[in-house]
Amino acid sequence: MLIDQHHRIHDYLRISLTDNCNLRCFYCMPNEDYHFMPHQQLMQPDEILKIAKTFVDLGVKKIRLTGGEPLVRKDAAEIIQSLGTLGVDLSITTNGTRVELFLDQLQAAGIKSINISLDTLQREKFQLITGRDLFHKVHDNIAALMQRGFKIKLNVVVVKGLNEQEILEFVSLTKDQPITVRFIEFMPFDGNKWNSDKLVTWQEMLQQIENKHLLTPIVTSVNDTSKYYAVDGHQGNLAFITTMSAPFCSTCNRIRLTADGKIKNCLFSESESDLLGTLRSGGDLTQLIRGAIWDKHAALGGQFSKEFEKIDANSLHNRSMIAIGG
Repeated sequence: MLIDQHHRIHDYLRISLTDNCNLRCFYCMPNEDYHFMPHQQLMQPDEILKIAKTFVDLGVKKIRLTGGEPLVRKDAAEIIQSLGTLGVDLSITTNGTRVELFLDQLQAAGIKSINISLDTLQREKFQLITGRDLFHKVHDNIAALMQRGFKIKLNVVVVKGLNEQEILEFVSLTKDQPITVRFIEFMPFDGNKWNSDKLVTWQEMLQQIENKHLLTPIVTSVNDTSKYYAVDGHQGNLAFITTMSAPFCSTCNRIRLTADGKIKNCLFSESESDLLGTLRSGGDLTQLIRGAIWDKHAALGGQFSKEFEKIDANSLHNRSMIAIGG
């Protein structure tokens, strides 16, 4: 069991397979000419499996694969297949542009839930946000996943002046489809030009939706990062990830492993612990993991307060989102 000094049990591991991506979303990647990690710097498939097994032995029950875009790795299918043998709840977050190539492997590995990052329902705006004209590919792949029976969650990062006017359009998607739309508050990372003026809080989103729809709160797990709501008359539901305006740190059970094998005990933590280097040198992974979790700050990586209006994004010390893993 992995417990920190604030008595939180950690049993959910998010593994980034790569910092590479075939899209260029501004809030995730600092610039178009981003320099990706060389392949030898990344965890290799056997190393990912060894590290993941260590976490499972220490009580991890759920593993989510992230990126960058995890499915751009040439050996992604091999990694997915090997992790599928661990007997944990395995899931993946993807931008949806390549999933048609992995449908069989995803099902064979026992993956039932897939998160798709999609911030707009307009082709032109999709190209503006991502730098790529792949909206229809993502749309078609979501349909293909649903036909295969995968549970779909759409992750929508809401940024003022960009896509907050599409919130009701996303809600409409849940009318006749059993999907979950999760609205995510815009968060500060290295190079993404965050400021509080661009933040649309979940309370503002909720008010906009409740002007049109009757919502009912859904009780979920104590460790869930999302606030869930049922929409009257809709098959699907909604959720809000409220990191900036209503942090949920007191019940956090998540551990992040970057593509180069560093533990981040919080999305916003400045410190990292080098698991991959320790593995390659024959060191004790268990001791390092326990120590990294124990040292976790009470909230927000110890880097800023819950008063998001006072955050100076330039003073934060962290990686870009793409280098951390979603």
